[in-house]
Amino acid sequence: MTETTAFTPAGDPEGVEQPTADIVPFPLKKKTDPAAPTGEGPVKPGEWEAELPDTDDPEADGLTEGAPVDPPREVYPPSVAEWMEARDKARMPVLPDWVKLPDQRTAVRKWAVRHYSAVAGYHAVRLPLVYTPKICAYSPRGAWRWSTAIGRWVADAEGKPLRLAAVAEENAADYLKLSRQRNDRVRLRGIVATLGGFIGLAAALTLYVMAPSWLLMLAMAALTTSLGVVGAPADRPLIDLAKVTFRKRKLSSDIVIRAHEASGLTTKDQTIAFPRPIGRDGDGWRVVVDLPYGKTFEDAVKAHARLASGMDIAPTQLFLDKDETSGRRVSYWIADRDPLAVPSGKSPLLGATRVDFWKPFPWGVDERGNPVMATMLWLSLLVGAVPRQGKTFSARTIALAAALDPYVRLYVFDGKASPDWRAFTKVAHRVGFGIVPKNGVDPVQHLLASLRELKADVEDRYHRLSELPLHICPEGKLTPEISRDKNLNMPLTLFVVDEVQEYLTHPEHGKEILSLLVYLARVAPAVGVSVMTATQKPDDKACPSKLRDQHQARFALRVGAYQVSDTILGAGSYSEGLDASKLLKSHKGVGLLKGMSDDSGIVRTYLADGRDAERVLSRAAALREAEGTLSGDAAGEVPAPETSATILDDVAAVLGKGETKVWSETVVDRLAALRPEVYGPWVELEAKPKAEALTAALKPFGIGTVQISRRIDGEQVNKRGIKRDDIAAAITQRNQKRDAG
Repeated sequence: MTETTAFTPAGDPEGVEQPTADIVPFPLKKKTDPAAPTGEGPVKPGEWEAELPDTDDPEADGLTEGAPVDPPREVYPPSVAEWMEARDKARMPVLPDWVKLPDQRTAVRKWAVRHYSAVAGYHAVRLPLVYTPKICAYSPRGAWRWSTAIGRWVADAEGKPLRLAAVAEENAADYLKLSRQRNDRVRLRGIVATLGGFIGLAAALTLYVMAPSWLLMLAMAALTTSLGVVGAPADRPLIDLAKVTFRKRKLSSDIVIRAHEASGLTTKDQTIAFPRPIGRDGDGWRVVVDLPYGKTFEDAVKAHARLASGMDIAPTQLFLDKDETSGRRVSYWIADRDPLAVPSGKSPLLGATRVDFWKPFPWGVDERGNPVMATMLWLSLLVGAVPRQGKTFSARTIALAAALDPYVRLYVFDGKASPDWRAFTKVAHRVGFGIVPKNGVDPVQHLLASLRELKADVEDRYHRLSELPLHICPEGKLTPEISRDKNLNMPLTLFVVDEVQEYLTHPEHGKEILSLLVYLARVAPAVGVSVMTATQKPDDKACPSKLRDQHQARFALRVGAYQVSDTILGAGSYSEGLDASKLLKSHKGVGLLKGMSDDSGIVRTYLADGRDAERVLSRAAALREAEGTLSGDAAGEVPAPETSATILDDVAAVLGKGETKVWSETVVDRLAALRPEVYGPWVELEAKPKAEALTAALKPFGIGTVQISRRIDGEQVNKRGIKRDDIAAAITQRNQKRDAG
């Protein structure tokens, strides 16, 4: 170890030990005063802290505290395209939108007509009853005020205060000057007033003697009105202000910001942004906002009622639309008044002589008053609502449009047997009401037979469309020309079932009806057969989801809860802002439409009451008679005996005694001999299709086929057949259900 020797400096006393090293103070930093020197003075607890260098992060080399996090923005001269785009955005339009856009022009024109007609009507009613008595009462006072004013003008009354002031100040020069000025004025004004009086008197005498009576009355009315206006008190005007009934307020950004703060969507620190100006849109305001980051359209939907309260409007005046450009961008439409409470008016179908069901037809208007066109091509429609909200009328309007196309075949069944659909007996190919047999007709059996008939027709259409020549059916799909060809017999078909839950809950045939409806709703629209079902009980028991899910289009009028609305419109509709439970009881015929087009929204359906429907259907019946397309029940044609309705009894009748198993093709031959008008076409088939026809007919009853072996000419032959015991068991089960029903 090396020892360091320290020498005592001169002047230091001997015996004092000197330090062998310097004490270097640890770099300290004072919290309260960064400029204070370090290393001096006593260190107090809590006043100083050590400044430790952060040497563990190798990436911190070269960085300084407070440097910006964002990368520097590249500065470069804009291109010509960017320069022009910026100028285009900054340029103000020559004409406002309400002048350029047709829908806004229409809205402004409607508002002007509504506003000024209300003002004109208001004053027209009060002119003989209020304004005329007021004029007559105030005209004497007006004549007195007029004559007094003329007298004061002639006498130079306005200069009197100046003359009195000159007298009070004893200023003789000013008084004499003002007096001479007054005398000159009075002399001139007196002459003018005298001449005016003579001229007025001469004109009045001339008018009285020579003018016709209407001109004299007009002059008297003008003079009396003028005197009445002059004599009216200042605090009680002669003409009242017209009170416009509808409410309309100007919307500002402050109101929109206040609404979002009140709804909890924003705070003082995080507010909304306006990507475009607030402007008029029809009978309301269009506002597009960007919510704070992290907020979505679903958050705005949940705060719908609070947003309306923050804007001081009814919830039915606020409509939310999703903007696909951003998850936090929301488009609001704020109506001037509740648009859903305004009647949509009579259906245009009342004045239509004919409808082309291949094209969209008028069904109603949206909340802005724009027409909503409906179509039933290639889809099925489910209509749901609580009672007395216009469900039947809305569905009936679609059926009326179909009736006015003579080449559309109609099936109409009403589970509650109301009078709403009775008039369709004039045009419907198949029609039935209720579930109780009456006059020898069982409506449930008739519905079942119609469904089976239509299912067979749909299956046949698929085969025939695929077999038609390319010049007739280029893509294997139904066309307007094919549907209107009577020889091909494939018209557009609309199958309507109102109060479908009554048929689906039938104790005997409910399951089969459900199965057939599910099949038709799923498969039939592709070949021109559309299904429209309506119900007031869209739950899983009365209207199972396996049927609801097959409807591509949904229409929900007012319901009791948002869960029911989601049941009708489909899961997830509530999160999209579609909630029929928010509709009021007064919103009859108003519903939410989803799936008929790319856009979903509100429809205020047109009205066609019972008398209107009667007139439309009478016209439709005459049209079908002229075109030769009236068929089925409307034409009085008795439907052919249904194979499946009697197949069990017929098979039992043709089975010989002691036969336990019989080949299917043998049974078909015997059935054709028993009832050739029903089973004759089956005999013309080949052996295998013949057996398959019998198998398909027995399948609804749970009867299958088995392999049956027979020895023919010394050879063992195996074919499919049926067993007597299965037929007997099916007949017994059918009879038991019939007795229970």
